[in-house]
Amino acid sequence: MGTRSRRCDRCPGPLEGRVAVVTGAARGLGEGLARTLSERGARVALIGLEEDRLGRLAAGLPGPAACWPVDVTDSAALTEAARAVRASLGAPSVVVANAGIAMGGTLLDCDPAAWRRVVDVNLVGSALTARCFLPDLLRTHGYYLQVASLAALAPAPLLSAYCASKSGVEAFAHALRAEVAHDGVGVGVAYLSWVDTSLIRAADETEAFRTLRAHLPWPASAVHAPDPCVRAMVNGIERRSAHVYAPPWVRGVQGVRALLPTVVAHRSRRVLATGGDPAPTGLLGPGGAAAARPSASRSRRA
Repeated sequence: MGTRSRRCDRCPGPLEGRVAVVTGAARGLGEGLARTLSERGARVALIGLEEDRLGRLAAGLPGPAACWPVDVTDSAALTEAARAVRASLGAPSVVVANAGIAMGGTLLDCDPAAWRRVVDVNLVGSALTARCFLPDLLRTHGYYLQVASLAALAPAPLLSAYCASKSGVEAFAHALRAEVAHDGVGVGVAYLSWVDTSLIRAADETEAFRTLRAHLPWPASAVHAPDPCVRAMVNGIERRSAHVYAPPWVRGVQGVRALLPTVVAHRSRRVLATGGDPAPTGLLGPGGAAAARPSASRSRRA
């Protein structure tokens, strides 16, 4: 894949000249992260499923960038991408595991294959991303940021696959941090609330998500602009933070997380008993549609 560079006359920052990998980079938070990392001087490797969007994004970034259309659940293709990133841009010192998809509906009604795909992309894909790029992070004493969710702190009904996967990546990142801290590698977890992306906009068109959000207390029911969340994550990368909260109020949920399952179950009992079970959504948004299609890397191995 090609690269593109542009001269920058600002003072160098912590990311200047570093190689940063972003998964799920084709749209949404991943696209925003790629742009901001590039603006701050990083050489950005874009990984995702939507090749055309990745190519246009790489061509439009202000610094060196390249893209690889890879399914993060394909270990062999991801390993090859890691080798290609190293050869094209250099050894990564920042890796952001951002790739994620979602679906809504009750466990009994959801398509089992789609349910499993959410867990595979969000959890297994994150672990494979860390494994494939960890040799580079060990070499560069780098930093790995795992994108989790408010759902890891406050699991909600109608989102069992998403909540399970985000709770899983939180635990995974904590375990990984303990394994690699003595080698000088930092590991952070980003906890995000609802962010205005194509996934959330698609979700809000479904009965399941409208039911869920309508009965959440403010500010948990609010949808937030992506730019502040992206800046919070990139600032966290620069500081090698163990935890990133966006918006900032999400930090407060940590202190009461032990109480939340009881509270959520109590509220949900009343809501779902009177409203019935919303229809399952299937994989949501353009990212979900891309994840539902056989990827190029998986097709080549079929």
